[in-house]
Amino acid sequence: MKYLLFIVIYALLWCVSKLPFKVLYLLSNVFYFLIYKVVKYRVKTVRYNLELTFPHLSVIERKAIERKFYIHLCDLFLEMIKTITISPKELDKRFVFTNVELMKAYEQKQKSIILMLPHYGNWEWVIGLGQHLDFKGFGIYKALKNKHFDKLFRDIRSRFNAELIDTHHTTGTIRENQTKGLYGTYLFLSDQTPLLRENLHWEPFMGVEVPVHMGAEALARKLNMNILYLKVEKTKRGHYQATFSEITDDIKNEPKYKPTRMFLDKVEEQIKAAPAYYFWTHKRWKHKGQKQQFKTR
Repeated sequence: MKYLLFIVIYALLWCVSKLPFKVLYLLSNVFYFLIYKVVKYRVKTVRYNLELTFPHLSVIERKAIERKFYIHLCDLFLEMIKTITISPKELDKRFVFTNVELMKAYEQKQKSIILMLPHYGNWEWVIGLGQHLDFKGFGIYKALKNKHFDKLFRDIRSRFNAELIDTHHTTGTIRENQTKGLYGTYLFLSDQTPLLRENLHWEPFMGVEVPVHMGAEALARKLNMNILYLKVEKTKRGHYQATFSEITDDIKNEPKYKPTRMFLDKVEEQIKAAPAYYFWTHKRWKHKGQKQQFKTR
């Protein structure tokens, strides 16, 4: 039954992915009305997050960001579906890497690279990077419970010289690759909320102290990897540009927590410049005020 459901849903998604972009964004406008105006999907969460992080803005100003975010959210959803059949040429036209030469220079250092980025803009289309690099690209993700959709998820990304690694196998896979002399670029969406437990590290993020993921920095230290940041900007509907910047190429001499702090600073800068393109439906600040209950690192 699950496989039959997968076939039906996949067929529908494939048909949608074949639609021209003009039609796709007309469909996105319909989704915007249904999701935002009718269903009101996570509107309370979005409003809470915006009020918490932009207290200096008026209600009208935050409402404008909210509306623009939901338009972007619906675009993003359909762009993710479009990834099923989008051609490499079309993806290159719509998702432009502005300074690939920096990545190339880092490849010459003969060390694997951790690429940190937030849930901002269209992080799904970053998979197009694999077409421009010599290193193989790996995305760190949490495996889906449905094995059929999980395979589809992985197959889509493998079209662009990328491979997904389940979070539970990250360290082992990177270590095995290094043993084989295989250098890679590993993509980490590092702004997610970690499970609340003891020994978390907390940092201010958009003016609120929150627990932060230390996985990327910890792996870089353990396996001597370089770290870069990828800034994704939405230039117009359906078009993005991505720019690399350095976090560190000497992790062993970096103070503890500094790379993670640098990452958060870069994310904050992006959000403040164009807040509508951050993933506001995520409950990033749900642990606000709970630090006292847990020991810090």
